[in-house]
Amino acid sequence: MLTLADMPSAQTSPRTKPHAVVIGSGFGGLAAAIRLGSRGYRVTVLERLDQTGGRARVHRQDGFTFDAGPTIVTAPFLFEELWTLCGRRMEDDVTLAPMLPFYRIRFEDGATFDYSGDKAAMRAEVARFSPEDVAGYERFMERSREICELGFEQLGHVPFGKVTDMLRIAPALLRLQGHRSVYDVVASYIRDERLRTIFSFHPLLIGGSPFRASAIYCLIAHLERRWGVHFALGGTGRLVDGLVGLIKGQGGALRCGADVAQIRVEAGKARGVTLTGGERIDADIVVSNADSAFTYKHLLPPGRRRWSESKLKKAHSSMGLFVWYFGTNRKYGDVAHHTIMMGPRYRGLIDDIFRKKHLAKDFSLYLHRPTATDPLLAPPGCDAFYVLSPVPNLDGGQDWSVEAEPYRQAIERHLEATLLPGLSEALVTSKVTTPQDFATDFLSIRGSGFGLEPVLTQSAWFRPHNASEDVANLYLVGAGTHPGAGLPGVLSSARVLDSVVPDARVFA
Repeated sequence: MLTLADMPSAQTSPRTKPHAVVIGSGFGGLAAAIRLGSRGYRVTVLERLDQTGGRARVHRQDGFTFDAGPTIVTAPFLFEELWTLCGRRMEDDVTLAPMLPFYRIRFEDGATFDYSGDKAAMRAEVARFSPEDVAGYERFMERSREICELGFEQLGHVPFGKVTDMLRIAPALLRLQGHRSVYDVVASYIRDERLRTIFSFHPLLIGGSPFRASAIYCLIAHLERRWGVHFALGGTGRLVDGLVGLIKGQGGALRCGADVAQIRVEAGKARGVTLTGGERIDADIVVSNADSAFTYKHLLPPGRRRWSESKLKKAHSSMGLFVWYFGTNRKYGDVAHHTIMMGPRYRGLIDDIFRKKHLAKDFSLYLHRPTATDPLLAPPGCDAFYVLSPVPNLDGGQDWSVEAEPYRQAIERHLEATLLPGLSEALVTSKVTTPQDFATDFLSIRGSGFGLEPVLTQSAWFRPHNASEDVANLYLVGAGTHPGAGLPGVLSSARVLDSVVPDARVFA
């Protein structure tokens, strides 16, 4: 409900407020809209699909509710801050349930490791696998804390628009071994190969290879320990609905089915957008939550496209994602909310995915069972699941119209033989998403799941900047810009706008 303080005054009538157009309603776009609305902008969010949320949209099928994309919430204060900006409390709209354990990691031989934020429990789990690695694990977590304080807490919301910004942090980056890979840094502290896998897999959650991602992403281990891992009751879509409600409460507008064909540029400045149907929408600033490479390659007029064909060819995109959503007419009560199923190979499989672009016969899987925490996401007596397999992006040349069903069947057989006995007979609903769907639905270059791969040469200043260098009054948020993918990353990209977008009064 709007309060008197929320009502527009004569000086800030919606008709006279400067207009900000946001392209895309992923978490980055929704967070940007709220932040701009709190700073006096009149905001319109344009979404080409039939529902808001972007990769966080929701699939509802046969009585089951499936989160299409993100399933875990870390650093929840970034969401809470958005509610606070609107004079609201997040807990009035969304309930976050803490996960314990964060993940259950299962190896090919059936051995499991319960990964959590409990320090004593984690030491015990490490000791159970390799007693001689407990001290090294403790040293690694201390290094993760140092990296998190620099890379996330101090710099996650700071723009990197100038090369001097990168030079300023270079000494600290070198001291924290940011030039090395996540796996290399983990291996320098821990000897047991299974534990090296457990503490180096995190870059896969944001689209990176543990063997190529900058060690700056070792920060995730401490980030999870400090703020926990949570699940939004009702599914991640409840967060999307909550943010949409905040935007509407500010007087902002959201339009689904509004496909932007081009960002209009006049005298070097973004002046609005043109939709595919020909409608023109004027704006004082434009914020793109679309794939950053797609924004520069396709949405800007000729001569303003920073991402040339040669530049795009040299860039590294994140891997693709194969996601199978399914429901069963029985419950699997011994399966954790989050299970990471490691395959027989680690380095070899990741090499196939990222370098060779080869669709391997084996796989590692992330199995999500949200009904372990919220039974209402499935009909009574049923379980809802999604299983995600990292796969090559579309540069691999796979024809997913042919490959999808055999690959799904292989995953089904594997799950049935390991965690979900009787799965084939218990299935009652099924839906598949492939890298081709990411390209079609989200206009993701190469069908990548997370935009640009998080390697050092595509991080911070080297990543597409939040304020466009090519077009004034054009800004970028989301996984493809600084600081990167994952919910903390895309929400932080919207925080960066507070530093680079001028106050609304500039346009008065």
